[in-house]
This record gives sequence, structure tokens and C-alpha cells, in this order.
Amino acid sequence: MKEIEDFLRENRPAPKDDPTFILETQRRMQQVEGIKAEVDRQRRHGRVALILALAAGLALGMFASVIAFLYPVDVESASEGIVQSLRIFLQEYRQYLLLPVALLAITLGIVLSRKPVRL
Repeated sequence: MKEIEDFLRENRPAPKDDPTFILETQRRMQQVEGIKAEVDRQRRHGRVALILALAAGLALGMFASVIAFLYPVDVESASEGIVQSLRIFLQEYRQYLLLPVALLAITLGIVLSRKPVRL
């Protein structure tokens, strides 16, 4: 930026007296401002999507924790049925439990960050 400023100070280019030159320059400056405004809007939209995804994850996590504390299940006393099979499943595949959570978080982020389609 400094080099451009020094160049203009040394050479002192004379602007055209043509009124279309000024109008064209103003039109281009308005286009640049429009692009800047669109980039800022998209950044704000991305931040809002990130905050919404974080808030949704925290809310769902707190809700699941509250439900787990309000309705505890004595796993040892349930020898048969769904609870027992769920306990066995979770013990065998506990290393893969975060995969669906991560996929849901990524999907939510993509959905919230997309520009809405206008018909």
C-alpha cells in the first residue's frame, strides 16, 4: 500500500475531465463496498451458526444429563431385556460412541452455515 501511495505522489497522475470516469469509479467503489458487506454478512452468519451449534450441543447434553440423574437405572438388577443388551452393546462398542455425535455436530454446522435458498 505504501508503494502505491509513493508512486502516486511522485508521478501525480492527472485524472480525466470526463464525467463518465468519475461515475465509473464511483460505481466500482460501490461494487467493492457491496462485496465487503456480503463478506461481513457471511462471516456473521457463520459465527451465528457456530454459536447455535454450540448452544444446541450444550442444551442437549445438559438435558441428557438431567434425564440420566432423574431416572437412574440399576443396570446390575436388570439381568434380561433391553437394558442388559444395551449395556453389553455399550461395553463392546464404547470407542465408537463419539462418531455419531461428531457426525451430528458436523451436519448441524453444515446445515446452519448454508445460505438459505430463495425461490
